[in-house]
Parts: sequence; C-alpha cells; structure tokens
Amino acid sequence: MTKTPGERSAIAAMYTGLGLTALVTIVPYVDRATTHLLADHIRAGYPAYGQARVDSAVTAYLVLLSVIGGFGVIAWLWTTWAVRAGKRWARPAAMVMFVLGTSVGLTGLLTKDTSGDTGLPPALGWAGMAPCLAGLLAVALLWRRPRPV
Repeated sequence: MTKTPGERSAIAAMYTGLGLTALVTIVPYVDRATTHLLADHIRAGYPAYGQARVDSAVTAYLVLLSVIGGFGVIAWLWTTWAVRAGKRWARPAAMVMFVLGTSVGLTGLLTKDTSGDTGLPPALGWAGMAPCLAGLLAVALLWRRPRPV
C-alpha cells in the first residue's frame, strides 16, 4: 500500500519516538552508575534517609521507570504497526497514545512527593518528556490533510 508523504513522515517520527523512549528508559540506569542525580535528589528531599533507604528508593524508581518505558515501547510499536498497516483506527489510536504518553510524562515531571519536591529530579523529568515531542509531530502529520495534487 502506498503511503502519503505525511504518513511516511509520521512513521519516521514514530520511530524517533520509539528510540527516544528506549533512550529515556536507559538514562536512569546510566545515572545510577555515573552521576547519582536521582539518589542525590532523594537524599536532598529526605535528609534523614540512610544510604540503604536511598538505594531502595532509587531501585523502586528504576523499576517504575522501566515498566513505564516498556509500556511506552510497546505503544510505539503497536501504533507504528497500525499506521504502516493502514488501519482506519490508527489516527485516533495515535492521538490516544499521545495523550496517555504526555500525561505520564507530565506526571513524572510535576508530581510532588511527601518532601514537597518533585519525585524525579528535573533533568530526568524533562528527559521523560522528549518522546512526547516526537508523538506531537507524528500526530500532527497523521491528522494533516494531504495537499491536492
């Protein structure tokens, strides 16, 4: 089936979003091994926590972020497949996935924990929003009307 230029560009944006989601899912593990941004953020918010409790909180965040990232990868693959297959419901499904993904990203970015600070350090929260930009582009390209020839 021949794809319109908008559909081909949307698929490229979706693959970009898939790559960004995979990258953002790995970033907290890289942080744990190098900069300890998440651990420092938790320690600053909860100064009474000992190292074992900070490590436990970091591990909990890693599990949570990995599950969210895994669902994100599945959503990108499923939606990209639907667009490539020319499914009639692909555009609404892409819109729903965009809204869900953006909601999850904003939750990670803005939700405050009991310390009064955001649960994630701002750098990790903003990184979680990166795939949403690709999603916005993909949705815009999918819903754009083709130009008359």
